[in-house]
Amino acid sequence: MLHPASVHFAVVLPLIALIIGVVYLLKPSDTLQKISTGFVLFAAIFVGIAFLTGKEDAGEVFQYLSVDGKAALGEHAKLGKYLAIAMGLVAVINLFGYFKKVYKVELLSIILVAAASAGILYQGKIGGEITYKHGAHVDGHSEGRACLEEKALFDDE
Repeated sequence: MLHPASVHFAVVLPLIALIIGVVYLLKPSDTLQKISTGFVLFAAIFVGIAFLTGKEDAGEVFQYLSVDGKAALGEHAKLGKYLAIAMGLVAVINLFGYFKKVYKVELLSIILVAAASAGILYQGKIGGEITYKHGAHVDGHSEGRACLEEKALFDDE
């Protein structure tokens, strides 16, 4: 169960990258440029790690979730893939701006980090619902009872 640990980094690092990026845009310096680029790279890496660990974690809980929980998990997985790809592209754009010293490209990358951060926060909301509403990995909640209850309803009909 590495997903819960990695996902916290995947949420926080883009936000830190955004804050440092905005500070860099307001007061450009070589030091802030390096720090900003580093945080964007680490954010992209951890969003990718969160996606990969999420795929593994989803395989463990999928069978125990209700139909609504499975739908939420599917949405969560799809958005996670798009966010991992997007953060990877943002990191490439940011690196291009860093190495070529093109301020406008770095500005674009920080705007994209802001958009990705908003998506990541929404992704966290969905993940929280999967855990706390649908009971993924919550002892005594998602041990298949939702599936058994749904099966019983279908059997009665």
